[in-house]
Amino acid sequence: MNQDLIMEVSERKAIDNLINEFWRLGFFTISRRLGTYLPEPENIGRFRVDAIGRLKEKYAIGITLTKEEIFSSDLIEKINYLASRKTKFSDKPILLLIGVPDIHFKQVKEILQNVDEKFRKNIKLIRILDEKIEDRRSKKISNPVIFS
Repeated sequence: MNQDLIMEVSERKAIDNLINEFWRLGFFTISRRLGTYLPEPENIGRFRVDAIGRLKEKYAIGITLTKEEIFSSDLIEKINYLASRKTKFSDKPILLLIGVPDIHFKQVKEILQNVDEKFRKNIKLIRILDEKIEDRRSKKISNPVIFS
């Protein structure tokens, strides 16, 4: 049970990093997995999606890859399928954002060389860092006050 909780927390953190990248690129998040207020996205085909975003007439699909998914045999099929998606009426390509743990980033980049050339331009890789990013407030609180 504790292992599941740890997995969910790190998975939630990875999706949060993916959502931050959505926002950095200007996309508005329509749905996300493991969120509080937004609805869960539906599966696309037989593949699980972590987030869906929109920027005017452009759409983006976001997925995060775990270690098991990176070394699975159907990763290329999953990426090809999701990167080949187009909008229903305007037939515009949909951007695929792939969140990858930092330690597996180079491996996934090499795997992407096997993806069809016409779909590769619709894919953006994102590094997911596991380290905790401290803000200024936490530094102020943690430092002891010294009076002289």
